[in-house]
Amino acid sequence: MTTSLKALFNLEGKTALVTGGSRGLGFQICEALGEYGAKVILTARKQGELDEAVATLEARGIAASAIAADVGKPDEPERIAARIEDEGGRVDILVNNAGTSWGSPTEDMPLDGWNKLMAVNLTAPFLLAQQVAKRFMLPAGWGRIVNVASVEGLMGHHPNMIGTIAYNASKGGLVNFTRALAAEWAARGITVNAIAPGYFPSKLTGYVLDKHGEELIAGTPSGRLGNDDDLKGAALLFASDAGAHINGQVLAIDGGATII
Repeated sequence: MTTSLKALFNLEGKTALVTGGSRGLGFQICEALGEYGAKVILTARKQGELDEAVATLEARGIAASAIAADVGKPDEPERIAARIEDEGGRVDILVNNAGTSWGSPTEDMPLDGWNKLMAVNLTAPFLLAQQVAKRFMLPAGWGRIVNVASVEGLMGHHPNMIGTIAYNASKGGLVNFTRALAAEWAARGITVNAIAPGYFPSKLTGYVLDKHGEELIAGTPSGRLGNDDDLKGAALLFASDAGAHINGQVLAIDGGATII
């Protein structure tokens, strides 16, 4: 007997932890998972932005809460997971969305900047996956991990644009982290997949889009940047039973920019 599509995408009874969830791509993912029934727990550094995001989600009928945290600090992932556990909650879906960038010619890139990017973009997803898997997913025999990578982790950086060597390296690392972890945990009921967005208007991309927005759009077959809805379908697929047989995959959401 087949399962209805509504049931496959239904997330009622599930809880999703979304890092960097107070704005931008993370908030978009919170909207998608919450609309399909998940309770969402948002993390970000600024309490005020978290409060505003939670209020917006709750006004739309989505159960939401927040934990202020800087996931770039190595003790924060354990604190987040422990707090959820201590409060009687759990994490069924982990969305590693928090990220940062640094624009600089490689020859001028400071080590502190490199380390900061690796801490947020690569080490934090590892530590969070480790914590939520040990505490919640592996005992339950079910879990979904969705990593937000980037098309910059799939290709080289255009030489006409300011260098982002640490960002590219961290996102490339996240891509293969996704594949390796998917292979390791697949038989234990956990899927691990990645979304690789192209250019979306955001605080992170503001500088690049101001300088190169027109040429980036011209080089995109769809002729536009990403919008407030473009990640929702992929996030929902990877987070639900509809994506149960999809594992270790990286989906570029870029209007076709990486195919030409």
